[in-house]
Amino acid sequence: MKILNAGALSLIEDAGRFGYLSSGIGQAGVMDTDAYEAGARLTGNRGDEAVIEMTLIGASFRFEEETVIALTGADMDARLNDRYLPPYLACAVRPGDTLALAMAKYGCRGYLSVSGGFDVPYVLGSRSTDLKCGIGGLSGRALRKDDTLRILPSSVPAPLRKSSEEARLGVLSGLAGAPPVPRSSIGAPGVIRVIAGPQAECFTAEDKARFFGNPFRVSPQSDRMGLRLEGPSVAGGHGTDIVSDGIVFGSVQVPKDGHPIILMADHQTTGGYAKIATVCSFDLPFLAQTRPGEWLRFKEVSVEEAQTFLLRKKGEESWTTQKHRRKLFGN
Repeated sequence: MKILNAGALSLIEDAGRFGYLSSGIGQAGVMDTDAYEAGARLTGNRGDEAVIEMTLIGASFRFEEETVIALTGADMDARLNDRYLPPYLACAVRPGDTLALAMAKYGCRGYLSVSGGFDVPYVLGSRSTDLKCGIGGLSGRALRKDDTLRILPSSVPAPLRKSSEEARLGVLSGLAGAPPVPRSSIGAPGVIRVIAGPQAECFTAEDKARFFGNPFRVSPQSDRMGLRLEGPSVAGGHGTDIVSDGIVFGSVQVPKDGHPIILMADHQTTGGYAKIATVCSFDLPFLAQTRPGEWLRFKEVSVEEAQTFLLRKKGEESWTTQKHRRKLFGN
């Protein structure tokens, strides 16, 4: 597959790089795990393959071999041979087909999955691009115009690979239910569920009231490393400096200026600012699709409530996956 236009920021990512935080190497990986897993279900992949993550403005591609593709995450007004291709659908492509994505109509990050995944080297157990360390993906960098990516062999059944005119221009199969439009894009702040952070005691009752009682706007100075928030200061009763300790995807860190930062997939491995909260894993995909200028609110839940929400979500995903596979593969 050849890159005709690389878009704003297009990266090779997979589920992430784990086990190396003690060496200063972060997780990386996709920002929206829900979109990533949906792409795997649609293309018949195992769920650890490399995909392309595009931010705000999509890329353009020309396929040089037959495969099955799926677009998930943000709707980037994709055109397959100039015909609109909706997200969350599996579609066959054949040599010479072109796929062009534009500005996201909603959401922030779109994903291109292909059956078999993209063939780039494993680095420390992952194909994900880590821009800070310059490893993974395609030479540790963002994709560029004229790059060529190999596609690994696929186990997708032959009926799904057929390159008939009907399959090439039509839709082969779709997941049950479309992804929800981000709540913050339709006027209301998105509600993000969190549990108390490891240094919650550093913050006064007034700080916590401001944090949980007010909306925060996502700053333009946000990226894959973190979402900077604009709103009331929650600077802590005695400051927020601490002895550096570990950071996770979803930590809500508060620097000296009192404006929270939600650490995301490319977060640093340690940090020296107090963490008022930790975002529940099931709400991280929503954050990944939040654009600068949109608004968020935080809601505290207990660990037990978070576990219940997560188990319920996993049960719903399992049911959707089983239904989809029966429809696609007949088993």
